[in-house]
Amino acid sequence: MDIAITKSPTAATRSKPADADLGFGQILTDHMFLMDYSTSRGWHSPRIEPYHDLTLDPVAIVLHYNQQVFEGLKAYHLPDGGIGLFRPDKNVERMNASTERMVMPSFDAEVFLAAVKELVVLDRYWLPTSEGTAIYIRPTMIATEAALGVQPSETYLFFIVLSPVGPYYKEGFNPTRIFVSDEYIRAARGGVGNAKTSGNYGPTLYVSEEAKERGYTQVLWLDAVERKYVEEVGTSNIFFVIEDELVTPSLSGSILSGVTRDSVMQVARSWDIEVTERRVSMEEVAEGCRSGKISEAFATGTAAVVSPIGEIGYMGEDIPVGEGETGPLARRLYDEIVGIQYGYKDDPFGWRVRIA
Repeated sequence: MDIAITKSPTAATRSKPADADLGFGQILTDHMFLMDYSTSRGWHSPRIEPYHDLTLDPVAIVLHYNQQVFEGLKAYHLPDGGIGLFRPDKNVERMNASTERMVMPSFDAEVFLAAVKELVVLDRYWLPTSEGTAIYIRPTMIATEAALGVQPSETYLFFIVLSPVGPYYKEGFNPTRIFVSDEYIRAARGGVGNAKTSGNYGPTLYVSEEAKERGYTQVLWLDAVERKYVEEVGTSNIFFVIEDELVTPSLSGSILSGVTRDSVMQVARSWDIEVTERRVSMEEVAEGCRSGKISEAFATGTAAVVSPIGEIGYMGEDIPVGEGETGPLARRLYDEIVGIQYGYKDDPFGWRVRIA
């Protein structure tokens, strides 16, 4: 694939904040990748341009009917100065599952990787090098046809933007407090909860703000039918250590299939830890935490990798998980996966992809 490149005249001249001050998504790099689609031509015109605003018709289908999908992955600074990605094939696989659900065109995996590589290498000036930092990569596909009718678009735009991000755990690998929502839901089986589309995120903000006002970090979502079974926490998957077993909710059609989730399960199994995917009721969680049967709980996702949970707010009670501290398995899994991502641990799974 030939990518037309127009370089920004001011590329790599902006001052960069200290790595520890980067935050998440606050700074965008100098360039972006774009590619167009039409039903008559398919995907065409791959290009890298200086970062700029998009021009959309006021009745573009994406603005009215949410025909949109996106992904999230990271580029890492390797010990020898190279650049690595972590399982990008899983991101494009999931993106294409999302596009199928949203009646959008699929995207070729080789083109996806080539676009990410070209853009990240071009903007490598922005790649931070401190521990825990990375470039966050946000591929997005939107419906661009101007039409007020509820229908699949005939034209689409795929674009990728980059953002240098700081360490998620600036003050240590500390456990979070989460709030169980038994009134509001994130997604229902048969809906689009297993697709990475923006319409899944906006409706969660109301409850997320309520949880923060109460002093919690994230919301633990339950199933839509019985308001009984655990599904996700915030925008992440969730795991419990129940006696000697690592348990996570099974993918029921309303839960997003996380890349980190799959990685955690594979790593744990390689250590001969029993891993089970099944339905987990909130009553089982509450009773297990009270009795000590559940010793750890943690969330998994691209941003934090592993996020330990120290306390769960449920039915007016704050229930500690284990000792309320970061558990040994969460710590071990975090160290192992981060070590593979950043290149200072062996990669027996072949997950790390060098792009420079």
